[in-house]
This record gives sequence, structure tokens and C-alpha cells, in this order.
Amino acid sequence: MKSPDLVDTILTIQNDVAIVTLDRDDVRNALTGTAIIEDIISVCDWINKNREIGAMVLTGSGKAFSAGGNIKDMREKKGDIFGGQPIHQQDGYRRGIQRMSQALYKVEVPLVAAVNGPAVGAGLDVICMCDIRFGCQYSKVGETFVNLGLIPGDGGAWFLPRIVGYQRAAEMTFSGRILSAEEAKEAGIFLELIAVESLLDSAIEVAESYARKPREATRMSKRLLRAGQRLELSDFLDLCSSQQALCQTSPQHHEAVEALFKKS
Repeated sequence: MKSPDLVDTILTIQNDVAIVTLDRDDVRNALTGTAIIEDIISVCDWINKNREIGAMVLTGSGKAFSAGGNIKDMREKKGDIFGGQPIHQQDGYRRGIQRMSQALYKVEVPLVAAVNGPAVGAGLDVICMCDIRFGCQYSKVGETFVNLGLIPGDGGAWFLPRIVGYQRAAEMTFSGRILSAEEAKEAGIFLELIAVESLLDSAIEVAESYARKPREATRMSKRLLRAGQRLELSDFLDLCSSQQALCQTSPQHHEAVEALFKKS
């Protein structure tokens, strides 16, 4: 399947893992004022349609993961979301960065973030849209919108409490403060901290281990993890029943069972 044409993002494939690198170090991988948002949307759609991809890694080039919104564009009121009438700004969010939020949340394969540097504002929200997050000694994070008199228009107030709990999310949102890598790990944002020189390789290795698992069961499991956040238990169990029935009649299930018997 032909890979998407990207502008400000690099896509590489390694052992069925899609490695996506935000590649605008000149603006600290800002999401606005670049093509990164559209690139991410395109990659996510491509991955969901491509059964050869078993996992995804998201990282940044240079010293930052992502600075979020471009402050210079805010000041100069450039683009759909910073200039014009409020109704047009609203549409700019809905048709722009919020489409990216939806796309990342709906990626069907395990999504691992290798956070190589600061991830602030929408940059923090992006990593909260991932399933697994690895940081390094340079991985400062902050929900910094309030410092600019803004709110997280990308949906961060929905994602962050699901990662760190309501009280911690409230403290981060109201203060707008920057957390160190160690604080972020303690809060549950990072699963582990890894030396920066080993960070990407370690994240790819973890993603490759997920990609080696039966693909259909992995994708179904991720959908169930997402659905479990919004369904009542009875409805969720009904969904589990139907998904399990699909798994138990799949060739991947039978192959996995036979492989276990061969090992014993």
C-alpha cells in the first residue's frame, strides 16, 4: 500500500512498525503554522487501512518533541485559528487540530510516544493521545494554555484527566507550570524514562514486540480499551462477547494455540 506524501513529517517502516518523526526543528515542531497536523491525519488514516502495520512510534526531531501552537502566529493572528471572526476560528479548530486529535485517538494499532524533549501545550496533549509514553532526561511537559489566556482547544482537558486523574490534571491546567521528566513519570504521563541516546531504539523495540502479536486481536483489544471508557459494563460485556467470537474463529487464534502446544 503506497505510503502518504508528507511535508513536515518523516515516515519510516521497520519490522512492521511505522515510525513517525515530526520534522520541523526550526520551530520546535510546532503543530500550527506547519503541515504537521495534516501529515499526522494522513499517516493515521494510512495505518488504519494498512494491515501490514502492527504498531506506530511517534517522536520529534531536534531538541523538542513539540512546542504545540506557534506563538509568533498567535501574535500576528495568522491562519484559520488565530485570525478572523470567531465563527471562522471555531471552524478552524474543528477542521484542523481537532481532526488530528480524533485521528490519533482512533489509530487502531498500539501507539508509542518517544518524547525526545519538551512537550508543552498541544504537544503534551498529543502524547496523551498515545497508548504508551517513554520520556528522557529532557522531556519537560506542561499544560500551558492558561499562561496565554487560552484553553486546550485540541481536547487536552478530555485527554489529560484520563492519564493523570482529575486532581492532577486540574493542578497542571490551572497553574500552567512545567513538570520535569521525573515529575511527569511520577504523575503517570511517562511509563519509563530512558537515556535520550537510547530512547527511540527502546520505543521501537517495544513497538516491534507489540507488532509481533496477533494483529486482529491487538487491534480489537485497543478498540475495547477505548470503548471501556465510555460504555456501561453490560454494554461493554456484550461488545466483548462479539469481539471474542470473532477472535476465536480467526486463523491467528488457532495458530497461536498450536504454537503454544509446540513449545510445551
